[in-house]
Amino acid sequence: MSQDTILITAPKVHDDATRLLRDYRLVFTNAAITEEALIELCVAEKPVAILARYGLFNERVLAASPRLKVISRHGVGMDAIDKLAAKRLGIAVEAAIGSNSQAVAEHAIGLMFACARKLAWLDQRMRHVHWDKDGYLGMELSGATLGIVGCGSIGSRVAEFGKAMGMKVLAYDPYLSASQLPAGVAKVDFDHLLRHADVVSLHCPLNEETRGMLSAAKLEMLKGGAIVINTARAGLFDELAMQSKLREGRLSLGLDCFVEEPLPEDSAWAATPNSVLTPHVGGTTDGGMRGMGVGAARNILKHLEART
Repeated sequence: MSQDTILITAPKVHDDATRLLRDYRLVFTNAAITEEALIELCVAEKPVAILARYGLFNERVLAASPRLKVISRHGVGMDAIDKLAAKRLGIAVEAAIGSNSQAVAEHAIGLMFACARKLAWLDQRMRHVHWDKDGYLGMELSGATLGIVGCGSIGSRVAEFGKAMGMKVLAYDPYLSASQLPAGVAKVDFDHLLRHADVVSLHCPLNEETRGMLSAAKLEMLKGGAIVINTARAGLFDELAMQSKLREGRLSLGLDCFVEEPLPEDSAWAATPNSVLTPHVGGTTDGGMRGMGVGAARNILKHLEART
């Protein structure tokens, strides 16, 4: 067994991932690891690689281990890693691309159904002995228009699900040509998608181009009664403006990622109506967890073995 250390910022990862890394000394952390604790661990353990599930990785953290060669994300979201600092320090940065695409796509569809049929509200009402058969009206997705923002590995799967349900599918993705989209999906600009979609599902990374892309002004473009689904990253929409629209009954929202995680006890989201909330678990299935762990481990080995 190598004396080199790999730091894993999670209490555990899938067994198949740890088996791949069995030749290294593995050090695990808790889920609520702080910046200072990460720095202390990196100084003490001098890891050659970090498998990053929890935590923020700024330049102070990345520079704390003089032996660090690669930081590999347990998943695909990269906004927790300062990639420019990593580049300056000569540290490779990897994501487990495609590892949880099916899981997240299925979660997006689940949130879509929950919003369209008000399932969480109905369940809560039933448990308080209300029978809302009279006056209830759900939204039928067949025949509705689904707008996909970001039609990569996850977005394209959601598009296929939508088509299978009989939905008309539009896509906004400035990095793909019309010929690169799934068959039957129409490429449109962002404003056109917002004005015509009954359901808008976000599947893009968080970066300077996409941060706040659903601003208060953009939210005004949406149809009354439209559904927004976000299983991508927090920060893609203006949370205060979205909460206002939800309180007005103008929109419904299925949301799996939040600017502040975990939610504090006094979070405004707890009292926000017309929303279905889940605790950032879109990729947390048996297959998704294996895919993310194994993908991250393989990315680490690719870089470490290349240097031996």
